Amino acid sequence: MTEPPQPPNQPPTPSGYGHLPGPPQSGYGQPPHGANPYAQQPPTVPQQPAAPGYGYPPPPPGAPAVPAGAPGTPPPPKKKAAVLIAAAVAGVLVVGAGTYFAFFRGDGEDPKPPVAQESVPPDAKPSGSPSVDKGDGSGNGGSEADLNSGRKQGEDKVLWLKSAKIDGPGAGVKTDGQWVVGDTVVKTVDKAVTAYAVADGKEKWTLTLPAGICAVTRQTTTDGKTVVMYRDGDSNSANCNQMRLIDLKAGKEGWSKEVPKEGAFDLFVDPSLAITGDTVTVSRLTRATAFKLSTGDKLFASPSEGCMPGAYPAGNGKMLGIATCHDADSTVEVQDADPVTGKSTWSYRLPKGWRVNRVFSLDPIVLDLGNRETKERSIVVLGPDGKQRATVTGEGSFSTQCGMNHDDSLQSCATTVVDSGTLYMPTTTDIGTANEIVAFDLGTGKAKWRVPAGDKRVIVPLRAENGQLIAYRKAEFGMGGEVLTIPAGGGTPTAVLRHPSGPASEVESTFFAPVVDYADGRFFISTIRLLAQGKDEKFLMVFGK
Repeated sequence: MTEPPQPPNQPPTPSGYGHLPGPPQSGYGQPPHGANPYAQQPPTVPQQPAAPGYGYPPPPPGAPAVPAGAPGTPPPPKKKAAVLIAAAVAGVLVVGAGTYFAFFRGDGEDPKPPVAQESVPPDAKPSGSPSVDKGDGSGNGGSEADLNSGRKQGEDKVLWLKSAKIDGPGAGVKTDGQWVVGDTVVKTVDKAVTAYAVADGKEKWTLTLPAGICAVTRQTTTDGKTVVMYRDGDSNSANCNQMRLIDLKAGKEGWSKEVPKEGAFDLFVDPSLAITGDTVTVSRLTRATAFKLSTGDKLFASPSEGCMPGAYPAGNGKMLGIATCHDADSTVEVQDADPVTGKSTWSYRLPKGWRVNRVFSLDPIVLDLGNRETKERSIVVLGPDGKQRATVTGEGSFSTQCGMNHDDSLQSCATTVVDSGTLYMPTTTDIGTANEIVAFDLGTGKAKWRVPAGDKRVIVPLRAENGQLIAYRKAEFGMGGEVLTIPAGGGTPTAVLRHPSGPASEVESTFFAPVVDYADGRFFISTIRLLAQGKDEKFLMVFGK
């Protein structure tokens, strides 16, 4: 295979999703020895930098730089930096096999609002019986009546609202874990994991770990178990290297395990967890380790030579290794990885300077790639053999910050959804301008349809199931949020849950970078951090019929 020809007399690639060279040429996706198929690239116009990707070279020996977010340091303010995919010259389109492309925004007119049809919940009737009131002050407290006082005809209601009043360190405390399991919603606060009845918000159980929880995964096993990480002490220098299995249904703790260091420069900075089958992986700055979830026994770790994975994203029975190679360019390759042994059968080598920003999906494999130096970005689809199949192209402005909770881990893209053949992404716009959801065909990489939020609102995908996309139309001051369903083939959205206006919308719209879930006809929204200054703070809010 030869390098795709350069388009003649084309203007520079506009800012946004920059040019990603064509597929590597030989073997398991790697270029032949001594060849450089990426030497010729078309000029590009700089864009906003992409999010830091996995696979960047580790810090030099003896002077490891500690990135922001290290234990004991407050998290930096996250920039709501969008990758502007706007072309000054209309008509810069795909040339060749989906390799050369540009996104642009259109005429700037605010799209008309979607017309919601009759409310027909896609889920079964909400279930879950009220729990026993312990009389401990953790109940509703009568506030829901006030929150629902501004309801309009056709709007649903606030079921309950939890607030928290705690004292903590100046940087606040993390509360980013949230799982909806059966008739229970489970939330973390600092050292504690607490379950509430979805029907009434009463506390069902709580577990307190030895130190602050520092890493979670939204993934669970089929029987409701997950793994959390916590620090090995309360000091500012404590490492985030302790794991514990938690049964979210029973409210019981399982095994505890310390993640061993895999070499002298294994830094436990912002580790991330992933679960697939009976395997849980712990990825951190330069190393990754896999454990048997049922027992906590170590399965394998990053190899110490060759192309070394610093992350093992996993899910749905699949696992990848995101590896940095020990060559002059510290190039990155994506490998398949057996969840039990870590062994690889193929690899996909990225061009010089390119890194993996996000893993949108493992089956099919959809990767968000970026180049810091050239300020380029590209989304590629790989087949099960590691061969590049498509490059996503279309119109719009899409943020590199993935998800409402501003989590920079590889699999954290809460507002990008992938099903078997479609990628759903929300566009970003100026404040006061409606955005839209764009559906891309993973076979061709081209946009299939677009659905506008309307009314200067913002809409984001939540998940795809049963032949439809479930989306959240965010709340605004005086306007409650909505849960919508959109047919997989596009079309008119259907409102399945309309959150109340009035006082409730004032609370809902001011959750900063929230974690959200829609399950069993209820919508859950919670904060990822409390200021912990001894004052009441909104913590967890639930809507339903």
